[in-house]
Parts: sequence; structure tokens; C-alpha cells
Amino acid sequence: MELRKESVQMLHVKSRATSQVTFDADYNVPDAKPDMGRLIQSKGDIVMDEVRLSEGKAFISGNLNADVLYVGEEDQKVCSLAAKLPFDETLNLEGIAGGDKMCLKWEIEDLSVHMIHSRKLNIKAIVTFYAVVDEMTGIQLPVEISEDGISVKKKKVQLMSLMVHKKDTLRIKDEVTLASNKPNIDMLLWNTIEVRGLDLRLEDNMIKARGELAVFVLYSGEDEENPLQWAEYVLPFNTELDCTGCTADMIPNIAASVMHQSIEVKPDADGEERVLSVDVVLELDMKLYREEEHDLVLDVYSPLKECILQGKEECLESLLVRNDSKCRVSDRIELKESQGKILQICHSQGRVKVEKTKVVENGIQAEGVVFLKILYITGNDEMPFYSVDGMLPFSHVIEANGITEDSTFFLQADLEQLSTSMIDSNEIEVKAVISLNVLVLQCEKRMIISKVEEQPLDMQKIQAMPGITVYVVKSGDTMWDIAKHFYTTVEEICTLNELESDQVTPGMPLLLVKKVEG
Repeated sequence: MELRKESVQMLHVKSRATSQVTFDADYNVPDAKPDMGRLIQSKGDIVMDEVRLSEGKAFISGNLNADVLYVGEEDQKVCSLAAKLPFDETLNLEGIAGGDKMCLKWEIEDLSVHMIHSRKLNIKAIVTFYAVVDEMTGIQLPVEISEDGISVKKKKVQLMSLMVHKKDTLRIKDEVTLASNKPNIDMLLWNTIEVRGLDLRLEDNMIKARGELAVFVLYSGEDEENPLQWAEYVLPFNTELDCTGCTADMIPNIAASVMHQSIEVKPDADGEERVLSVDVVLELDMKLYREEEHDLVLDVYSPLKECILQGKEECLESLLVRNDSKCRVSDRIELKESQGKILQICHSQGRVKVEKTKVVENGIQAEGVVFLKILYITGNDEMPFYSVDGMLPFSHVIEANGITEDSTFFLQADLEQLSTSMIDSNEIEVKAVISLNVLVLQCEKRMIISKVEEQPLDMQKIQAMPGITVYVVKSGDTMWDIAKHFYTTVEEICTLNELESDQVTPGMPLLLVKKVEG
């Protein structure tokens, strides 16, 4: 018996691993840098040097780059330094081979920098690495049987088929010139770059990306009377990335992470150091799906021969819901006496971490924290810069009608907007907008028929059955199931009982005549 089949591509997790690397290192201030008097702010990022897969293992190596902004002990000048802490780590990934592709992500859980004395720092951090190896598998769906006299039970299903699965990089470059009232740049001391409001749209053979780069720089200027300067810029971007096989009607699941970022000072047309060149590279882990309709064969039988079904259970994924949700939060941060009184806020930055998710009725409850760093100046000329860290907790229910505990969902949380304002010299008001984008897939386990074998009927069983019977429909019965059980056809039952459709209700009596005589 010949089955016509259609293929659908599914993505399954082949292996996954999580590993934590703990850093606890002392770092000596380079001789060229002045003695430290007080730390202002610190930041860190991970730079990977090598990612290598072998049989059952992944070897990763790189550096934790820790940057520190501080006030000099003697002249009270603001300075910065950069420390590199190397790491080598092995992750156990059962079942993988050298040719597999791994998605590696990481998160700096905690970074703390403390002064031991004016020439030595202690740097502590915990970095968690998440590794996932996916594999694409094709499932052959039976959709038609080309043989007469066979009764076929079908169901129309809308399934997600994976069309594109790859990684790529998106580069965003821009330049900005300092305002005319700002002095030339002598030395760049500190900078931050944040990607906000990233929007990725699919088009034919390309992905369009738009959003904003929030850029902050602190630098020493050539003006001796006012050497410390800072500037903030919002640089909108609108760019595109080639993606062969992509179409506008596909459903995206794209995870974006910052792979590299830098700011370089360049001369302007007059040769003065006034141009900031910003370079950001995003890594995109792309999974692009297409919704496809298939007439899935669920069961077959014949009143004239025995049909033995062979196959195995598969998980078929369908789209339940996509939702782009916004969460608005606000709070106040009160400064301690030791942190100085605020004269002016220079810069604020934030990072979203979702700590807990839970499926609730028709939604997903996400709970987490926005970690804040706020840089400000005080009225004390000897200690002009201070920094305060804060946490903004949030809890938000993302609407997802029909979601169950068996559903699979992918949640991406990003900081879309952040604003800070002074209430008075001791208190800061913080407002943030968090973007929570979710893709929910429903998994349905079904027996997928791979082969149908034909065998002669069990004639003893047939002879034991009455030739004519009256059957009372039970709850859950369908006309097709009744016809299969009594070795007849749906058409025969409808004709005998003068029914206009094959719909049945509990308690309905049906006259049944066995088509096969013993």
C-alpha cells in the first residue's frame, strides 16, 4: 500500500550544557596610571577567542574584560584602566560531534571591583555560559493513500516547518561630531553603547533591522579650565542583512546579542579630534519558520482486508501565538550620605534580567530586575563624580491565549527606554520601558504512519460478529470509528440509516450491516 508523504522540518535540542566560571583575581595598576583614590564605576564584557567542538565536549577560551573608572589619589583627576582576566572552560555535551553547530551565550552574573590599596584591585565575577546544540530533522507526514477500497481518516493540521537555521552577524557603524560648544577630545576615558528598540523585519532574501544606539562618552578635553567633558547621543540605525531563503511571510525567532562594540576618536575635516566613530557587531541566531497546512493521515482500514499500521510517535509543532508586550516600571532611588549630593545626572544605563517565568491562565508571567548604573556629578570639585547602582524589579503578564504547561515558548527581554531625573539632591526618579517578546508553540504528540501492511482478515473473528446489529452511539464515538469496528463503511451506514451527514450524537441508534460475510 503506497503512502504519499510531505516533509516538515523540525528543530530538536541534541544537547545542552550550563557552566559557571568564577573569577577572583588581584590586578596591579599599570605604572603609567596614577594611584587610585576612589572607585567610581566598573563594567565588564566577555570576548571569546576560541570555540571548538569535539566528541562530546566544547572547549571555549577568551577574556573577561573589566573596565574601571576612578579618581586619582593625589591630583583628583578622573582616570580609567582596563584589566583582562583569561579563562579556559570545557563543557560536556553528550552526543555531539565535531561538525555540529553550537549556540553559545553568556551572562555576567556579578562583577565587583574593590580597592586593596592605591596600586592594587581585587576583581570578582561569576560568568554563566549556556551552550545548546540543535539539530534539524525532517518528519515525513503521510498525506494520501493511492488505493481503492481503503477508508482513510484525515485531519488538516497547521504546522511550523523550519526553513532557515543559521547564525550571522549584523554590523552597525555610525559617526557623530561633537557639538561646537564642546572642546576637542584629548583622551577618551569612559564609554557605553546600548542597543535599544531593536526591530527585525523579514523581507524576501533579507532581514531589515532598525533601532537606536544610545552612546555615552566621558573624555578629557583640551580646555584646561574645564578638562572633564561628557556627551550623550542617540544614533538611529536602519540597515539590512542578506538572508538567502528568507521570505516576508515567515515567522522569525531571532536572538540578538552584542558580539563586539567600540568607539574610536577620529579627526574632523579640520584635523581636530572631534569625531566619534561607533562600531557595534550583533550576532543573530536565526530560526525562521513557515506555517504549512497538511492533510495528515491519522488512520486507515478496509472492510475487505486487515491494515497493519507501522510508525512512531512524533511531536508536531504549531504556532499558538506571537506577542510583543511592553512593561512600564518606575521607582525612586535614594542616595546614602556617603555617595554625595547630586548636582547633575550625567548618564544612566540599564540591563534587563528575567529571573522567573511561569505559565498562568492565558499568559506567561515574567518576573525580573532592571539593573541600573547612574553616573552623576556633585558640587564638590575635589570629588566631582559619583556612581550609584540600583535595581528596578518588575512583574508582567504577557498575554498568550490557550497556552498550557506543555507549550514551548521563547521569550526575549530588552530595555527599550530608560530615563532618570533628579527629584532633589538626594533622590532620583527612574522610568523604564521593557520589551517582552514571546513566541509560543504548541506541541501535539501524534502517531505518524510510516508504512501500512495488508493482511487477510481474521475470518473466525468476522464469523463471530452478527451480520446485522443496532448500535447506540456512545460519547466520543465518530461515524468513522464505528464503521471501522463493525467492518463496514461510513457511506453504507449513512445510506442504511438515511442520514444526510456523518455527524453522530450520543444515544443515536444506528442500523449496521457487516459488509464481509464469514
